Amino acid sequence: MAPSFDDGNSLFNFVVRDGNGVKGMVDSGLSTVPQAYMQPPIERIDKDRARKHGHPPIDLSKLGGPEHDEVAKQIVRAAENLGFFQVVNHGVPVDLLESLKDTAHDFFSLPAEKKAVYRDDVSPTPLVKYGTSFVPQKEKALEWKDYISMQYTNDAEALQHWPEEIRDVSLEYLRTSMSMVRKLLQVLLENLGVKPEDSMIDVLVDKKMVNMNYYPTCPNPDLTVGVGRHSDMGTLTILLQDGIGGLYVKIEDDSEFGKKGEWVEIPPVPSALVINVGDMVQVLSNGKYKSAEHRVRTTRTKSRVSIPIFTMPNATAKIAPLPEVVEKDGNTLYKEFVLADYMKNFFSNAHDGKKSLDFAKINSA
Repeated sequence: MAPSFDDGNSLFNFVVRDGNGVKGMVDSGLSTVPQAYMQPPIERIDKDRARKHGHPPIDLSKLGGPEHDEVAKQIVRAAENLGFFQVVNHGVPVDLLESLKDTAHDFFSLPAEKKAVYRDDVSPTPLVKYGTSFVPQKEKALEWKDYISMQYTNDAEALQHWPEEIRDVSLEYLRTSMSMVRKLLQVLLENLGVKPEDSMIDVLVDKKMVNMNYYPTCPNPDLTVGVGRHSDMGTLTILLQDGIGGLYVKIEDDSEFGKKGEWVEIPPVPSALVINVGDMVQVLSNGKYKSAEHRVRTTRTKSRVSIPIFTMPNATAKIAPLPEVVEKDGNTLYKEFVLADYMKNFFSNAHDGKKSLDFAKINSA
């Protein structure tokens, strides 16, 4: 029997500690949003006031051909201004993308006990974590999301430790995406005046993680968020979103993409993938490229899934603005730091926009 969701402790134990997640709460017959999930008005997403991002997806098949320079400019422009763009002809088979979405729905439909074995405190492997929200212990209002996270070390360990229900399709998604990631990083680095060796790109994508996110239907989406305002801490994120939509990005400065402070929705495009610039690329570029502040809305009519691949340097890597960029700029905006220290700060706090980048900033005072 489900507990009273009006009691914060009972809700936390049921959803977080026992691993039932938001889905378990919704499946119990929930008809109203519990207080623990009600966002303050300033954090709520008004979909009627946000316009849709109207730029077409970038065709990556044209890289290396006669239109290479124009496509590279489109990538750079998006990275400099919005930190988000969509790509097609990316090399990931379209039938694999459909299979990923179906597999994610199937996984989260499993009985709670099949998923809860991967809870942070009991998971049989440090490579796999099942959870809900972001940092539930630190959040004033919880996020309406469950997830499974799978760290990649090598194929053998993934095959051994990742959940068998989602292992093979997730691994194929990762394998077929990495060529695209490398091409995008090459374009971005060359625009900064850096001639990237393969070894340099290897460092930037040394650590990889595949997540499956699940956003159950919500009785009142206007009161909640699926994911709160944040930027991704890594290098580049590849995101597969389903056809429901609900991903919003904040415009950092006035540009062709919109006015500063405006939120725009990234509408789903069939067979496209979303590319998201992470904090490490903002630091390496000395602020030329923008990691995107983004958030996710919930939906009343149908549960939503998204499947991101996060790429980042190794935790022991030292990160700082690239010397070529600093020399050209004449100043540096960010200090050198070890990624593990940045990660510790990032995962110790609730989502709060791009505040995590403050860790790396050089104080102007």
